[in-house]
Amino acid sequence: MKTSHLIIIAVAILTSCVPPDSHSRTSQIDRVFEHWNNTTSPGCAVGIMKDGQIVLEKAYGMADLQHDIPNTIETVFENGSVSKQFTAAAIVLLALDGKLTLDDDVREHVPEVPDYGEKITLRHLMTHTSGLRDWGSVASISGWPRHERSHNHDDVLNIISRQTALNFHPGTEYSYSNTGYNLLAMVVARVSGIPFAEFSMENIFEPFGLENTQWRDDHRRIVKGRSTAYRALENGKFEILQPIEHVHGNGGLLTTVGDLLIWNQALEDGTIGGQRFVEMMHEQGRLTDDSEITYAGGLQIDSFKGVKRISHTGSTAGYRAFVSRYPEHQLSLASLCNSSDANPGLIRDQLAEIFIGEFLKDPEPPRAITLTPEIVASYAGLYYEPVTGQTKQLELKNGDLYDGNNKLTPTSPSVFLNPTTTTDYIFEIQKGNAKAFSLDSWQYTNKRYQKTTPWTPDIEELQTFTGTYSSEDSNTTYIVKIMNNQLAVEQEPGRIQALTPLYKDAFVGKFGVPGFDTHWTSERFSSNGIIRFRRNKRDVATELSGSWGRVFDMRFKRQTN
Repeated sequence: MKTSHLIIIAVAILTSCVPPDSHSRTSQIDRVFEHWNNTTSPGCAVGIMKDGQIVLEKAYGMADLQHDIPNTIETVFENGSVSKQFTAAAIVLLALDGKLTLDDDVREHVPEVPDYGEKITLRHLMTHTSGLRDWGSVASISGWPRHERSHNHDDVLNIISRQTALNFHPGTEYSYSNTGYNLLAMVVARVSGIPFAEFSMENIFEPFGLENTQWRDDHRRIVKGRSTAYRALENGKFEILQPIEHVHGNGGLLTTVGDLLIWNQALEDGTIGGQRFVEMMHEQGRLTDDSEITYAGGLQIDSFKGVKRISHTGSTAGYRAFVSRYPEHQLSLASLCNSSDANPGLIRDQLAEIFIGEFLKDPEPPRAITLTPEIVASYAGLYYEPVTGQTKQLELKNGDLYDGNNKLTPTSPSVFLNPTTTTDYIFEIQKGNAKAFSLDSWQYTNKRYQKTTPWTPDIEELQTFTGTYSSEDSNTTYIVKIMNNQLAVEQEPGRIQALTPLYKDAFVGKFGVPGFDTHWTSERFSSNGIIRFRRNKRDVATELSGSWGRVFDMRFKRQTN
């Protein structure tokens, strides 16, 4: 046996901290992580606290594949969006100190944010209800996604300052956006007068005893014990996928599972900031229609199979993470991974099943009603959402209505339930036919899809869209052209999206040359989105509208025909 393998085995033994009476659960946990429990794969670290005591800390797989360094319980990982609760905590501490309020207009502190004629509060930023576009999505549209360029907060502010529109009116909807949390980090720095990372160290990390936690405000800084992040490829191979940006606050926290468990406990007992701090961190967002959403101060407050859960997952580059609490059972879970094929939400739920499975109850099946095949068939068809242009194709299969792979269950003559997402599809009926439906769930408060018909334009109609379109918001120019009898969008030479018609004037973009390799994707360019052409009163296309994930309806003005 090689000496390096002997070292790995010895370290692996030391990385497990397990009380003698927990071995049955430990073997179950080992099965959860068995995919990464080897010397040829990156892996994970896991920590579990029960009744205020750590009952397990264990690590699996490798921290560095190039140098045969294993993960340990002291390995430092990046935790992605789990970081957001720490940024929220900094804002709350400043509020408790009277330096700001959560109802402050963000422009009071960061006047570079454009004036949209509507107040955007710090509370909106904390709960993802501001309507601000996600800056990373805009950067991707411009051709420089976050993992391809080393952005800093000046770059973020530059992108934010260029945006001429919001995704929606502040407070009316929920849409996850990293922009809000980067702005909160900037607010902390400006109000406190010291860098955000320094404020966090002095007021959160050191007072809470988080000895292995710091912000990745400089990705080039050497951090002892930090794991390398990897993207999982086919055939069991991996490639390095490290964060290369200086941006932090939305993510970018370097930490260990032990520190996350300490933090989780502090959010329960108010170690710092007292009970008011705990209350403000857990105050869920409320929309202008007075509906409550599940998102609070960087925390998602919901339930898992009937048990209250407070959690957040994280993903950045090849890192994956989650932290969760089940206060009714005094259970706290944390996991950090350096492999992109780790699913943090799935791991979280598997661990919860191991520790509180006896208290979990599968949701009761919906009270379904029976509808005639003719009625069910009347709901099938193509629908689109007017703001983003996104579509849903509801299909009839063996007498049942499906949205993709999800079978919808009728609970009334005009309401279908998607059991997978617990979302109601509420249909609007006109003269016996469905004309639209609304989605009813906390994260889809204003989503209404209208029925439309598929569209097959001829080459002459496609020709009317050709030309050059430019957007100052994304600092991007598109050239729309005909290639192999198909409409295409070229962003730079060789960077092409083939456009497939959906409905009148709307297309879905897919990277690749029309008629050739349409499965090719570009790392440096925005993901596939909805492209729509907008016409003037003379029925001439004068604008291109694009929607990509967290960017709604970005306009590109036509420059030439």
